[in-house]
Amino acid sequence: MHKIISIITGSYKYYLFVLLIIIFILFPSATFFTQLIRPSNHYYTRSTEVHAADWVTPAKSDEPFTGPANWGGTGLMETPTARIMNENRYRFGAGQVDPYRYYYIGLSPLKRFEISGRVTEVIGVTASPDNPAWRGYGNTKDKAIDFKYKLIEEDKYAPALSIGIMDPHGTRLYSSQYIVASKQIYPFDFTLGFGNGRFGKVPLPSQDEGFKIEMFSDTKQWLKDSQFFGGIQFSPSKWFSLMVEYNPIKYEKQTRDPAQKKYFQNPPPSQFNYGLRLKPFEWTDIDVTYQRGNQFGMNLSMAFDIGNPLIPIFDKPYVEKPPKKKSLNERIVEALHESGFSNIGVRLNNNELWIEAQNDKYFYTTRAFGIIIKILYDLKPIYIEKVNITLHDNGIPIVRLSTTFLDIHELYNEKMTLGEFLRLSDIRTDSNKSQGMEIHHKKLFKYGLKPEFKTFLNDPSGFFKYRAGVSGWTSFNPWPGGSFILELETYPLNTVSTSNTPLSRPVRSDIVPYLKQDVVLGQLMYQQIMKFDREYYGKLAGGILETEYAGIDGEIAKPFLNGRLFVGLSGSIVKKRSVDEPFQLKKDDWKEYYNTCFLNTRLNIPELETSIEVNTGQFLAGDKGARLTVTKFIKGVTLYAWYSFTDTSIFTDPSNRGYSDKGIGVRIPMRLFEGTDTKTAYNYSVSPWTRDVAQDIDHFTTLFNYFGRNTNIYLDKDKSFYYK
Repeated sequence: MHKIISIITGSYKYYLFVLLIIIFILFPSATFFTQLIRPSNHYYTRSTEVHAADWVTPAKSDEPFTGPANWGGTGLMETPTARIMNENRYRFGAGQVDPYRYYYIGLSPLKRFEISGRVTEVIGVTASPDNPAWRGYGNTKDKAIDFKYKLIEEDKYAPALSIGIMDPHGTRLYSSQYIVASKQIYPFDFTLGFGNGRFGKVPLPSQDEGFKIEMFSDTKQWLKDSQFFGGIQFSPSKWFSLMVEYNPIKYEKQTRDPAQKKYFQNPPPSQFNYGLRLKPFEWTDIDVTYQRGNQFGMNLSMAFDIGNPLIPIFDKPYVEKPPKKKSLNERIVEALHESGFSNIGVRLNNNELWIEAQNDKYFYTTRAFGIIIKILYDLKPIYIEKVNITLHDNGIPIVRLSTTFLDIHELYNEKMTLGEFLRLSDIRTDSNKSQGMEIHHKKLFKYGLKPEFKTFLNDPSGFFKYRAGVSGWTSFNPWPGGSFILELETYPLNTVSTSNTPLSRPVRSDIVPYLKQDVVLGQLMYQQIMKFDREYYGKLAGGILETEYAGIDGEIAKPFLNGRLFVGLSGSIVKKRSVDEPFQLKKDDWKEYYNTCFLNTRLNIPELETSIEVNTGQFLAGDKGARLTVTKFIKGVTLYAWYSFTDTSIFTDPSNRGYSDKGIGVRIPMRLFEGTDTKTAYNYSVSPWTRDVAQDIDHFTTLFNYFGRNTNIYLDKDKSFYYK
């Protein structure tokens, strides 16, 4: 094997390899290649007569060439391609090619854009061996985030062209910026790229805070430091592919790589890698590779569409049981209650029907409206002319739909489209008063139970710490907008610990003793939400607000421009809780109490299902600045990331000074796993947990999220309304 490989990896073979790829990319209509290859009908539609350049057809998608490289980004083995995961798709996996082990997750939240997060573990290289605090950490590990954007889509003759930014922040041990082209001549995909850093002649320096992209900041130097890379993927079948790539990485010169000193004193035997990519299922990729002329590798990944239920969602339609001797009001109340509504009021006044109900089941407000109008259509109250439906939350009116029964009848008999129905209907969100009707099936208590799994990564005492358990909550709702809330958490599996000590102004760097508790009183508080004229909302909460803090939390907010812009003010005055006594406050803290104050703004972009929020003001430790949060909504799943900009001069420790808080998170609706609709969602986020910069308390409710998708721009957009 080594002898065969050494024959084809001579220095002149590199130039021949690059030249071959350039020919394929720039001259795809060459007669020689048209005779060599014919397209597969699995991906293309062809007539029986094939002309010389007919087979070079614009690729409809990057499939089937969208598998991950060793480190998680779409590519071959060590090198990326210009391919991008399909929009709204995510993948996760792990790979190993000694001495590297990779754990990664990637997603494509926007068309032509891909983002990947990865952890690179260097096997056999201990992290900080001379520091006792790092004794339990194990092998050295590096975290990174990579971005790729497709600048140009592939067409009949031109290749796809993408730009990639790998690890632009922090230590930048495996950082690069590259531009790469890929041309699909099915069943082949040819790639040629050019990049610096990891793929270049010299490693890139550390950046610490902030971002550095030499491709833009020093283009001349980027061109000087960069090298070519490329490869070919051959996919004659849906379930397997063959790969070969030229890997330009000069491992022996990557002196900032922790693996270099131990493993790469000399260049590897070969710069060519070979691989077999198997696809036993549509959602699985398994790579078996031979790399660097001396290492076998494995890579396993799984990919899914974001927001697609693992169990199909089915809610059995309501069917009225005979005999039908009840009044119309009673029949409507019974149907709504059986369909997942509570606090129901129904009144008929001069052929005009008024309905108020609390949606306890349906994730989308529009879905709840669809259920109600379908019930009315099935009940067929022929003497009803106008229908008004108000959905409320604990007595607070959220949104009202006004229509006619004739329009409902036309909609469900397919004489009117959903768009026409919505244009003829009146949907309002400015109502703040109930109709004062008798309420049936009152729901004074709410409760819920959900799994909890929280990870705490990269502490010197151990890279992977976690808490796993369950949390249960209940609320007593005696009057409109008012809730007494109790939450208990238990963690039978808890490995949280740290060798770090609290920093100069600890507001979160001292949280570990709280997290080590196996049974936690998470919340014991009262919350009052109010809605005033002109869609002004208010919130006031007091008590045990979260794991570490108790006190008072207040907020006012209002949507503008039909919900395209949210503006609000918020603030809190809190004290730390005692670690061991759940009902006591801490007495020996460095500060008697903490206060926050923020101007909050959120710009909603429904065309992209994206929002941008900025919270400007004073954070818990007293640092002033802003936190930027970008959110992407995909079929009910909410992805978000944040980054802070604050004045850290008040901190005296080097860990906080000059630091910017950042993190990513996801909010997953449980309806994706339960096979039935539900409003419950699970939240998971990852961020540094030993810093004190730009920290806020945890809020049980934020007003922006309270009325978030119940504004006109989203009610018009959510198409889950139609129900049959």
